[in-house]
Amino acid sequence: MSEPEAPARSQVRAQVLQRVVRTLAVSIWLGGLTTLGTNVAPLIFRNVPAPTSADAMTLVFLRFDRFAIVCGLMLLAVEIAWAASVKASRAFVASRLAIVVVAVIVRLVEAVWLAPGIASLHRHGAVRGLGELGASLERLHRLAEGTGKLEAGLLVLFVVLVAWWESRPANTTPPQTAPIG
Repeated sequence: MSEPEAPARSQVRAQVLQRVVRTLAVSIWLGGLTTLGTNVAPLIFRNVPAPTSADAMTLVFLRFDRFAIVCGLMLLAVEIAWAASVKASRAFVASRLAIVVVAVIVRLVEAVWLAPGIASLHRHGAVRGLGELGASLERLHRLAEGTGKLEAGLLVLFVVLVAWWESRPANTTPPQTAPIG
């Protein structure tokens, strides 16, 4: 094998690894978020009596937070590596990075503030809509739903940008093709 072929092969392997990690991270994160929000939580809250339903979903969401944060950090690492190696417009690269960073921050807010706050209110007997604790629970729950939708929307937008990038003809790049750095 000649000298130029070795770096080309290692670069292809790195790109394949990036694509695999990116695909798995965003799939697990977005798929889990969507499954929990649209299927699991409504099913549990509709069919399991309170407070057991709240206790169960609190455990599920707290565990999911860990998976989602790991996926987010993996995705961020892959995007940083991609940004350092790609010839694309700074705006396009920055957009993809910004989307991932904001989505990770949103997940961290959910994991560090919202989920523990909701869990604490449940432990103290809060019932949505009943009394002061119930009103606090309702506010946190609505905020958690909103941040979950924001997070899902950001991840869908990210997937659209990745799909666009991957589907463009191989020899084209967005305008202003100066590499980052």
